[in-house]
Formats: sequence, C-alpha cells, structure tokens
Amino acid sequence: MKKLTVLHLLGVAGMATFLASSAYAQSTSHFYGGGSVGQSRTEMDPAHTTGVLLPGVNTTGVATDNKDKAFKLFGGYQINRNIALEAGFFDLGKNRFSTSTSPSGTLSGETRVQGLNFDLVGTLPLTERFSALARVGAQHAWSKDRFSGTGAGAGISSSSKHNDSNYKVGLGVQYEMTPAFWIRGDVERYRIKDAVGRRANVDVASVSLVFPFGRAPERVAAAPVYVAPAPMPEPVAVAPAPAPVVMAPAPQRVSFSADTLFGFDKSTVRPEGRVELDKFSNQLSGTRYQSISVEGHTDRLGSTEYNQTLSEERAESVKNYLVTNGNIDPTRISAVGKSESQPVTAAGDCSDKQARPSLINCLQPDRRVEVEVTGTR
Repeated sequence: MKKLTVLHLLGVAGMATFLASSAYAQSTSHFYGGGSVGQSRTEMDPAHTTGVLLPGVNTTGVATDNKDKAFKLFGGYQINRNIALEAGFFDLGKNRFSTSTSPSGTLSGETRVQGLNFDLVGTLPLTERFSALARVGAQHAWSKDRFSGTGAGAGISSSSKHNDSNYKVGLGVQYEMTPAFWIRGDVERYRIKDAVGRRANVDVASVSLVFPFGRAPERVAAAPVYVAPAPMPEPVAVAPAPAPVVMAPAPQRVSFSADTLFGFDKSTVRPEGRVELDKFSNQLSGTRYQSISVEGHTDRLGSTEYNQTLSEERAESVKNYLVTNGNIDPTRISAVGKSESQPVTAAGDCSDKQARPSLINCLQPDRRVEVEVTGTR
C-alpha cells in the first residue's frame, strides 16, 4: 500500500464501480452489518513534530512505533449486486514516538485516532461467490494526543484533541461462505491531520465478517422428477395390414427452477443444479429418444435484450452439462432462449407495487429451464 498512490486507488475504485454498474440488470437489495480487525500503519515525522512543539530545538535521535491493532464496525445497504452504501465507526489504534534533542532532552508523543466514515462500495463479481471490491468515501476522525518531555522538552506536558474530515479509499476481495455469512479482506487508506496540522496517511489491512439480512430468500424448488418415456410397444400386426404399425411415445417435458440450477441472475450451474441434472441424465439412461430440446426462461424484470441473453446462456449451460457429464449425444440436443415471453405466472399475480424482494419471490416460477424429450418411432 505504501507505493500505491491516492490517484491510483481512486482510479481503480471508479473503474470497478463503472464496470460493475454496467453489468447489472436483475438485482436484489438488502442490508448488511459486520466487523473487522487488522493492523494500521501511520506515516510519522517525529522530527517535524518536535520542531513545531519545541522551536529552536534540534532532533538528534528518533524512535517510532507506528503500527497497532485496528478495528471497525459497519453497516450498509446493498442497492444492487454491484453498488452499496456503507457507514461505520473505526479505531485506527495508537502511534508513538520518542526523540532525543539538542540542547539535551527528550520528547515523547502518543496519538490515538478514531472516527466515522461513509463509503460508496463497488462490487465486481469474478465467480458465483468471489468478488473484487473498490471503495471511496469520506471520513471524520478525532485524534487524542499526549506529549511529555525532559530537559529541553521539559516544558511539554499536555494532552489535546482535534477533529478533521477528509477522504478514504480502499481495495478488497469478498467471498460468500454461505448466503448469510461473507468474509472480506480489505486494504484501506485514511487521510488524517496530525497534532501539528501536517497531513498524513494511515494504511489499514483488515479481515471482516459480513452478515447480510433482509435478502430475498432463494426458493429452492423440490427436486423435479423426470418420467422417462414409456417403453416402445412391440410391433403389432393389424390384419389385414401388410406391415406392423409402431406408435411413438408422446414427448416428455420436465421443468427445473432456474434459482436451483444457477442462483438468481446467474448462468453457471451451481452444485445443487448439478445434482438435479445428474438425476435427470441417469433417468434418461437406457431410453430411446429422437431429440432433446432445452429452453431457458426468465421473469419480466430487466430489459428484454438482457433477459434474452440470460435465457440463452442458461439453456446453453444445461445443454453443455448434459453433453459433458450426462453422455447425451450432442447431435440430438439443442438449446434456445425464450426470454420472458412465456411466463408461468398470470398477468395479475405479481404486482410491481409490492416490495422488490416480494416481487422477485412471486416471479420465481417464471425463472426456469424446461427440457423436452421426444421419443423415437
């Protein structure tokens, strides 16, 4: 962090926020809270401080302790999957110094920094559970200083407090251990003012535990049961027909919840989805079929163009999984996206006036993947 300039951090934070915001269409919103612990490192200039507090006295030796434990408590609101607003209380710990002076003497100082912050946090998903973070915000810090001295510094024996507002920036990563428990790693820089008015940086590396609440629960559909096509009937000679007539079984269709297969607004098959697709391919094993059609469907949230792309990606993911892991003949399976054109819910079932999490839950049946198997003659 020492060599990472403020301009670099601001640039990365802005770029991550821009990329993230351009990626989202369907989204959920929720509150979250958490806490973090880590280590702070404060930029110090004891010689400058000594020169300001003891005019005309020179510094001949310096000893510093600029590292300490740091912690923060925070809460936030996830506006969508990519943008959040976050506020918190931070304690950057203490930094200490001791100088030797000429004329002969010593000066010792200790400063503790605490404050409040308000950040804009951008999230860039890298996988289904792993994301990169960038933040930029404002902070108000209050510092408590204590000084004492001997010899030339004997006149110094005081304590003081001062407040200052400035900016903070940071980068980090986040991993969703479960839907209700996340873990973060952050590197942040706080810009503060020291006891003698000099601007300085405090860098903090920390690990956070985050607890989301108020999220729309993922509705995991019951495991679909696929009914294999009925066995082909033996040819029956119908007199006086010259040849037997063989009837083809009716097409069989099974529907999978997209929230089970992928998770909300995702197109990568999750572990729960792989289990259901494995059951389907096992039940299909040994049966005779002519073709398999995979259809992806979304709800009406988001633009039609985005939903068309999402439905196509989901259908292709299921097709590719069945070919790769279910030994399905790739020449007999096709995939198509239907966007939101064929909803299961009726027009008046889910009102747009209800809360966003409730609306997402109500439209869950529309988010699905349907697989149709057509038997051979």
